[in-house]
Amino acid sequence: MEWSKLSSGFSGINFSDSANKFAKGFNSSVQLTRERLGQISPEEITELPQEYKDLEARVDALRNAHLSVLKIAKVYDTETYDYPTQIQESISELSTSIGAGITNFAATNLKGTSLPTPNPVAPPATQHKTLPHALGRAATTAAASLQDVPGGTEDKLGRSLSVYAGAFDKVASARLEQDDVIRAGFLQPWQQTLNTSIAVAMKARQAVKASRLDLDAAKQTLKNTGPAKQEHSRLEVENAEDDLVQKTEVAINLMKTVLDNPEPIRALNELVKAQLLFHSITAEALSSAQGEIEELSVAAEGAYRKSRDH
Repeated sequence: MEWSKLSSGFSGINFSDSANKFAKGFNSSVQLTRERLGQISPEEITELPQEYKDLEARVDALRNAHLSVLKIAKVYDTETYDYPTQIQESISELSTSIGAGITNFAATNLKGTSLPTPNPVAPPATQHKTLPHALGRAATTAAASLQDVPGGTEDKLGRSLSVYAGAFDKVASARLEQDDVIRAGFLQPWQQTLNTSIAVAMKARQAVKASRLDLDAAKQTLKNTGPAKQEHSRLEVENAEDDLVQKTEVAINLMKTVLDNPEPIRALNELVKAQLLFHSITAEALSSAQGEIEELSVAAEGAYRKSRDH
């Protein structure tokens, strides 16, 4: 049976309101199938306004931009995104406190001097699995192993590792603060925009598509309807045209609202600010540590040359 005869057959039956809705839905499905199969010429498909099509393209680009960036940036939702998967820290290593290691080193080296020794630092309740935390713990453990042997307090490598651990104590804290800011200031707003305003605009576009199919299906029905039902079919076409115009206007307004929303740029700025602050703190901490370690390196080199001269 031809699609046109099958769809036009519904016009000759006295349907209730629910049955009429079912018939319209069936005719729209038939229309969509025929379009996909290329059984309807482009001239028979209602052309939507160019403004609407341009806005569709822009909203698609906006949605894709959100999806592509969030796909990567969502790593900030997981603390361990930079934690090396190939390492397996033991329970004792994970319980190593960077701050405590630095304090113990300072207490050992200040013993017997007039300078005040720092109070002991209790290990943190949560042992974070990030690369800065892991590096800090490793350096703290290594420094302690070098300093716990006879003459270890004079070991320049141990002191250098303690300085390095101190720098990464600051870096590790800054890493956690950065991630908190990014989650609240960037990830949540972008995901909310994607799930709300963009989703609403996409839903409105689906309504336009459905209305356009209803209209073109009604036009096909009118074309295949006998004289007795011509007036009824003509009214169906007019109603479908009014519905399409209304839904198109709603979709246009919603898409404009989405595209004019400044929230994505504001949130992106929060992302950049958080990253900038983290890298600034990292640069400052490592710069200070590098200066101290370079002095120890020069001293070690001088001691080495002197020992060889003798």
